[in-house]
Formats: sequence, structure tokens, C-alpha cells
Amino acid sequence: MESSQNTGGGGNGTLNPQNSDASPAGSTGTSTTSSSDDPKQNLNQVINSIQKTLGTIHQLYLTVSSFNVSSQLPLLQRLNTLVMEMDNMTKLAEKCNIQIPIEVLNLIDDGKNPDEFTRDVLNTCIAKNQITKGKTDAFKALRRHLLEELEQAFPDEVEDYREIRAASAAESMRQAQAQSMLPNGDMKVKPEM
Repeated sequence: MESSQNTGGGGNGTLNPQNSDASPAGSTGTSTTSSSDDPKQNLNQVINSIQKTLGTIHQLYLTVSSFNVSSQLPLLQRLNTLVMEMDNMTKLAEKCNIQIPIEVLNLIDDGKNPDEFTRDVLNTCIAKNQITKGKTDAFKALRRHLLEELEQAFPDEVEDYREIRAASAAESMRQAQAQSMLPNGDMKVKPEM
């Protein structure tokens, strides 16, 4: 695309307004049916547009930092290119449906690495998982301890409880197997990884 910009715009890496209007509309018209189905392609188009915009901003910086009267026309052309590319980027971005947590944007605004957010979320999840596992283990230990104490005090009732519990577990297993039966009588087999 860079070579077409150089030849179509009359030099200095700028686009001719007629060519720029035709190329985004042409690419949008042809890629609407194919790219609207592929979010990854839409995202890649936005990324490419961002990269072009950054390149144009760099060219503008170079032009402004060494500005003289003869560089006024290239400056205006680059400004026009920037405006057109930002418009193109906005149109492409409308096709992308990306949800970014506000915390990530705040981290970026603060000049921090957005990976910190991911790391913090994972660490929080791990900590909550450990707390939940600890509670589960504590309840299992309490149940075991209560059964031991009840077995010493009421051995017959605990034996009845265990029989009822075993029958209930067998019934649950039977229901689970019945739900995994196919209409033709075959069993659904869970593939092992």
C-alpha cells in the first residue's frame, strides 16, 4: 500500500484524495461480506490502520521539526492523509466488537503494563480458589469428625445412615447413566484427554 500511496499522491508518501476515497470504499465494499464474518480479519485491518496512522504521525513530526516554507505543501498533504486514515480507522473499528476492561485502560493511561491486570486477576482467582478449597476441606474434616463421634455414640444409626447414603449414591449414579443414554440405547462416551 505504501508504493501506491507514493505513486498516487504525487510524492512524499501522501494519498491523492480521489484515490483514498476510492480505496477505502472499494476495500470496505469488497471486504464487508468476508470481513464481517471474520472478527480476526477486522481486528487486523484496525491494527494495520493504526500502524499507518503512527507512520503518518512520525512523518508529520519529521516535517514539523524541520519546517520551512518549502515543506508547507508536504505538511498539508500529510495532515490530510492523517485525517483520512483516522476516518478509515474509525470506520474499521466500528466492525470490531472488542470489550476491554476499564481497569486495563486505566493502567495504560497510568503508563503501566496491561499484563499487570491479567496477573492480578489470576492471582486473585488463585487466592479465592485456595480459600474455597480450604473451606471445603474444613467441612470434609468436620463431617468426618462428626461421623466418628456419632459412630461412637450411636453406632446403629450411623450404620443406617451409611446404607441410606450408599443407596442414594447408587441411585444418583443410575440417573446419571440414564441421562447419558442415547435414544438407540447406546451410551454417550466421554472422550479421554
